[in-house]
Amino acid sequence: MCDAHLLGPYVRRFLLEHVVADRNLSRHTQQSYRDAIRLFLGFLTEQARTDPTRLTVEQVTVGRVRGFLLHLEQARGNAVATRNQRLAAIHALFRFVGRQVPELVDHAAQVQGVPLRRTAPPAMPYLEQAELDALLAAPARRRPQGQRDYALLLFLYNTGARAAEAARATVGDLDLGLTPCVRLRGKGDKSRVCPLWPHTVTVLRSLLGARLDGPPEAPVFVNVRGAPLTRFGIHTLVERTAARAAAAVPSLREKRVSPHTLRHTTAVHLLRAGVDINTIRAWLGHVSLETTNRYAEVDLETKAKALAACAIPAAVPPRERTPPWRKDRDLLAFLASL
Repeated sequence: MCDAHLLGPYVRRFLLEHVVADRNLSRHTQQSYRDAIRLFLGFLTEQARTDPTRLTVEQVTVGRVRGFLLHLEQARGNAVATRNQRLAAIHALFRFVGRQVPELVDHAAQVQGVPLRRTAPPAMPYLEQAELDALLAAPARRRPQGQRDYALLLFLYNTGARAAEAARATVGDLDLGLTPCVRLRGKGDKSRVCPLWPHTVTVLRSLLGARLDGPPEAPVFVNVRGAPLTRFGIHTLVERTAARAAAAVPSLREKRVSPHTLRHTTAVHLLRAGVDINTIRAWLGHVSLETTNRYAEVDLETKAKALAACAIPAAVPPRERTPPWRKDRDLLAFLASL
């Protein structure tokens, strides 16, 4: 067995050097790649009947990759989207292997040739104005926790921030001066600046109070013990508030309301307000404009307004079917006299 082609060292280098150091992918993506490869190695170990440390790159055949995908669907009950996510991680691993070892380029290309399964794009949930108003009205703002919940929900809607971005926001990221804004740190540690509405500034000032003069690294949103809210805590908070708001607006019961739903809501409402699609892309921190264009696809209200703004074509009279010569009575009389 050639030690240079053992799979283990390439897995380690891929996860530590490529995913973390070179590409600087988000922690969530790192964990997704790690979990996919861990499942795959467990499956390969059973198939090859060998110790994981002795698995080789050559033992990862197209047949075994397809068998792993079938195992995900049938034994683990994974949906197509999850299957594709696991396969994408394997593709990325073997793309890395092919670049590192020239003699394995062909083998790596065969593994990368296993196709993703086509699936309908997931529905993009967002809130209508009445649903958003009910959500913002749900927290009991006379209590400190309710004040924090309201400030967080308003912050998510104002900025379109992801849950992890809101959890990482610090006092030093806020600028509540003449041109109020917040610096958000998103995927790949990329940062962007989002403007803050005057009402958001007022609410944040009230929430933070003396903490605005404290250490800049202090978190903006904290739990009852003063520790930073995690993205999981933010998810729970939004879902709990949406369940309460559904009593006032029942349509919320039919929607899965999460921090990302508020992010989608921000984009759709900006689009309806006539904000340029490139500005929305920068606002949300999208790398590709194609991602932002999805909001234009789902917003039926904007499409209806565009249709109403179009000039209605004038009614076209029906095509005349009577031959012109039949209208000439003198000609008809002449022909009858022949």
